[in-house]
Amino acid sequence: MTPYHPLSGMLLALAALACFATLDTSAKVVALTLPVLLGLWFRYIFQAVITTAVMFPRRGRSLFHTERLGAQLLRGLLLAITSLFTFLSVKYMPVGEFTAIAMITPLVVTLLAATLLGEQVSRRRWVLVAGGFVGTLFIIRPGGDLFGWFTLLPLAQVASYSAFQIITGKLVKTEDAVTMHVYTGWVGAILASLALPFIWVTPQTVTEWTALTLMGLMGTIGHFMLILAFRRTPAATLTPLLYAQIAFAMLAGWIVFNHVPDGWSLVGMALIAFCGAASTWLAVRESRVKLEPLEV
Repeated sequence: MTPYHPLSGMLLALAALACFATLDTSAKVVALTLPVLLGLWFRYIFQAVITTAVMFPRRGRSLFHTERLGAQLLRGLLLAITSLFTFLSVKYMPVGEFTAIAMITPLVVTLLAATLLGEQVSRRRWVLVAGGFVGTLFIIRPGGDLFGWFTLLPLAQVASYSAFQIITGKLVKTEDAVTMHVYTGWVGAILASLALPFIWVTPQTVTEWTALTLMGLMGTIGHFMLILAFRRTPAATLTPLLYAQIAFAMLAGWIVFNHVPDGWSLVGMALIAFCGAASTWLAVRESRVKLEPLEV
């Protein structure tokens, strides 16, 4: 078992979040001139090939061993769908605003856990879930620049990613994390490859090739770093930190597209980050209270 090193885990998580922000920004660059499915193929073929090339010499065929193949394939399908909605979202929306909306996923998972799985959720966490949704409305408010049919895309992304997270939570109890990473890479690569003959367009510029390469590398490296981070630092410490991705996404959007969110969007982003981080803290605190022995 890997010993805990909280500081190194936090630094790895921040590096992973910077990678994910770069991935989404590169996806927006690609989507402006190339088919979205082409970007999706590059993103997953990099992950599948690099992960297999690095890990197969160490593990051999055991790298692909799983007791729950159906669940692994479903998880990979859900992540591929999530990535598709992500790429479509950033094609039509600024990266920072999309990232903030995507960050309500933990709050949606809380909602699903209570309604579908029968888990107990305190009143305070219900208030925070509601606060996260209010923050989303600040960003996609009716009458605002971001209000349109395309605002359904990040909401669809949140729905598919929430389902992905629930399945991940069940698989991680019995399945190896690296094996799960390999399966998600190959499922996405194979699905995107099916569409490749119909959508292939040869990139013509250095910018297009650079963005495609960054998508593949940042997705692969980012997920590896996040796996290493959770091995070194407790999830309760890292999860609130994940909302820093909103800041990285805003920075990338400003550098590449010279876009700065308006005042209402900034309020919504801050509200989503606060409610998500506070909900995580409450969940950890409540679980500790339940586990504490009764005084005699």
